[in-house]
Amino acid sequence: MVRLLRTNAFRLAALYFALFAASVLALLVFIYFSTADFIERQTEATIEAEITGLAEQYQQRGLTGLIEIIRARIAAQRSDTALYLITDAALHPLAGNLSEWPGANRIDTSWVSFPVQSHRRSSDVTDMALARVFVLSGGYRLLVGRDLHDAQTFRSRITRTLSWAALLTLALGIAGGLFMTRNMLARVEAVNRTSARIIHGDLTQRVPVTGSGDEFDQLAGNLNAMLDQIERLMAGMRQVTDNIAHDLRTPLSRLRARLEVTLLERPDAQRYAEALSDTIVEADRLLGTFNALLSIAEAEAGSRRETMAVVDLAEIARSVAELYEPVADDKGLVLTMRIDNRLPVNGDRHLLSQAIANLLDNALKYTPAGVVALSARRDGDATRVEVADSGPGVPADRREAVFDRFVRLEGSRSTPGNGLGLSLVRAVAKLHGGEVWLEDNEPGLKAIFILPTAEARALPSSRTAA
Repeated sequence: MVRLLRTNAFRLAALYFALFAASVLALLVFIYFSTADFIERQTEATIEAEITGLAEQYQQRGLTGLIEIIRARIAAQRSDTALYLITDAALHPLAGNLSEWPGANRIDTSWVSFPVQSHRRSSDVTDMALARVFVLSGGYRLLVGRDLHDAQTFRSRITRTLSWAALLTLALGIAGGLFMTRNMLARVEAVNRTSARIIHGDLTQRVPVTGSGDEFDQLAGNLNAMLDQIERLMAGMRQVTDNIAHDLRTPLSRLRARLEVTLLERPDAQRYAEALSDTIVEADRLLGTFNALLSIAEAEAGSRRETMAVVDLAEIARSVAELYEPVADDKGLVLTMRIDNRLPVNGDRHLLSQAIANLLDNALKYTPAGVVALSARRDGDATRVEVADSGPGVPADRREAVFDRFVRLEGSRSTPGNGLGLSLVRAVAKLHGGEVWLEDNEPGLKAIFILPTAEARALPSSRTAA
């Protein structure tokens, strides 16, 4: 309970409860005074109506007739709620149910209030009365009033009822505040417990979701999505580490073995030169792997975004295609180009060249025979680059996985490469606000690389095939 009272949730609930209690109290006070004022006005209206009637009777029948009417009303009433008194100029009673002229507290020129004893109860209990004074000709006076016992009783009941309502409201407010605080604290504690378990290494833990769709469920959903992403990144990191170990161990072992064999053989300058040449080739492959990782890291971090400028993607695509034409000729492949004139994009020339080169390199590498086609054109507010081949393609369920680092479809990993080409392409696409994905070319594979044009601020998220 002490910890509960110290929570921000309880303080917030207490603040709302205080505002709620103040509102309820103001409402109850308004109801009480409105009711009391209504009763008082009703009493005054009754006395006014009776005074008006008696005045008319006095004008018609005179003092004697007025005295008879008052005596008749007193005899006919079942209670002494109505008060009457007629006196002469010396205030000596002539008729009425009051024994003497009361020592009244004057309210205004015609209204008076005074204590009166009720014959229905013991004489030591008095009630207040409200009356109107009417002066007759000759100094005679007429007093007409009402015993306020019933009104006071009604006010007392209203006061008790409103007091109990206020107490009940306060009790329910406190109980509701405590319940709400405990409920909020329980939801927060669930997040804390899950976080503590994750801190201790259990990445499979997730924040429980109640299914209500409230703010806590939305927070839990976002946290769970973040944890899923972290778990995927951790798994990817482990996979990358394993793949790096595998990809680097083989060339390093081959490099060491070659040097060791060279040292064990009889000294020969030509043999040494060949060994050094092969060593340089292996070192270049290792450097290529690390350079690819560095390029991916730079693209994902956005460290080169400040150096971007408007470049012509058409000119970049032609330069890359001309660079790979000899490679296609050596493999007996046909490399075709269909590139529009002037395709301005805001980007990094080196990274864009590398991305298109990686797409062409993959297409040429995995196409045994046939055609590799490179196209670049304007597509609405985007620039669309496609590299299509007639090779074996990639299964539909593996087209997303191949964009991960060091992922290669052949398990032996004997094909030249390090499995980082498509990872770099995706990193470059994200850096430039674009997208990249793979489609079936029937036969073969089609890689689609889309970037926003230099005039466009955003790239539509929908993928529309050419």
